[in-house]
Amino acid sequence: MNRAKALLALVAALGAFVASGAAAADVAIIVHPDNANASLSEADFTRIYLGRKDTFPDGSRAVPVNLAAEDAVRAAMEQDMLHKSPSQMKAYWTKLMFTGEGTPPEEVADASAMLKRVAGDPNAIGYVDASAVTGDVKVITIQ
Repeated sequence: MNRAKALLALVAALGAFVASGAAAADVAIIVHPDNANASLSEADFTRIYLGRKDTFPDGSRAVPVNLAAEDAVRAAMEQDMLHKSPSQMKAYWTKLMFTGEGTPPEEVADASAMLKRVAGDPNAIGYVDASAVTGDVKVITIQ
């Protein structure tokens, strides 16, 4: 019986850990301040980040930028927005690169580099933890 109680306690603790991790990852989708788009549909965002679309709704070019593969905010964005795990994303891009059908988004090292990259390119779209957003970029909504 003690083993069962210990297992239940472990499951409860794991659930609390996962829930707190999900709540901590408040991802903000960012673009250059001059970007005319105030929002994107979730489908358009997904298509841009999967290399299936290269324009914003207004027709301007969209250049997606990723955080480093090991970044927790990237993992949260991929799970929440693209509905894929990091390993699924790696397999997806490996297949596209092998077949010559696509190239993954450019990667930057961290949130600071992401902010600098997006602030310097009117076509760039990226993401950071919401707490890292500065006035150098514009946050857009995903509908």
